[in-house]
Amino acid sequence: MSTAPFTAPERAGSNTAGTRKALRNHRIAEVFAAWSLAGPAFILLAVLFFLPVFAVFAIALTDWQFGASSLSFVGFANFKEVFADEGFRASFVNTILYVAIVVPGTILLGLAIALLIEAGRSFRAFYRAIHFLPFMATLTAMAIAWESLLHPTIGLVSQTLASLGLPTANWLRDENTVLPVLAVIGIWQNLGFAMVLFLAGLKSIPQDLYDAADIDGADLWLDRLRTVTLPMLGPVSMFVFIVVALRAFETFDTVQVLTQGGPGHASEMLLYTLYRESFQYLRTGYGASVAVVFLFIVVALTLIQARVMEKRVHYQ
Repeated sequence: MSTAPFTAPERAGSNTAGTRKALRNHRIAEVFAAWSLAGPAFILLAVLFFLPVFAVFAIALTDWQFGASSLSFVGFANFKEVFADEGFRASFVNTILYVAIVVPGTILLGLAIALLIEAGRSFRAFYRAIHFLPFMATLTAMAIAWESLLHPTIGLVSQTLASLGLPTANWLRDENTVLPVLAVIGIWQNLGFAMVLFLAGLKSIPQDLYDAADIDGADLWLDRLRTVTLPMLGPVSMFVFIVVALRAFETFDTVQVLTQGGPGHASEMLLYTLYRESFQYLRTGYGASVAVVFLFIVVALTLIQARVMEKRVHYQ
């Protein structure tokens, strides 16, 4: 029996089916390759971030105490207690005030120092090193050094002010001075980080833009700063803003070493409240609820900051 040759429509259908199968196999290969590359990172992210967050949220719904062999489900009772707690409200306000001082102070001083170093012609590496050193140093050791400097009688700060005839104070035990002092230490620690990033941003600005600004009449340094430097530093400024804000929200070391949240609740921060409730009072369920609230606050404020600054950032 003879076989008739394929007609044109049959050949076209066979080619179309083969093409679809090849495309399907190609997509499967792409998906497999993508998951092969991203899978380990995704698993690591899930183990180190998503699972702990889920575990903390689950514990926040219980009355579990650290070391206890049993627990009970209490729903959102811990969250109600958190929002009714005056100590939590005080630590929340202190944290917001601390961030409101540290973030703009770090950015403005970091940018100013970066501009001065970039404008200089000698000892640039030396200046970069000495300003970046606090960021690299162990904060606990530096906090002890600051405690010695701020001692009310024998500290260098008090002695210097007294020699100038200026009033002194018990800086870390006075409700009116403890939070600003901690904010100054926070600015001092983050200053080098902001400076290095701003230096990198300044070096990436094309010289042609400054030449064009000179031609347009913007030959003064303030005009060049306003029309060229600051707009071109927009992406770097947004990154520095978000990172420094996150570091400010996570302040714990200086509070633990220098003040333990005192006097009263004048210097207590959210992370120190979390530590105290979870590991000193062993109220793990309540501490977990504080951690959840803290996480939501940080994420919400970070997204708001990024959204607001994104509209003012110029990307090359």
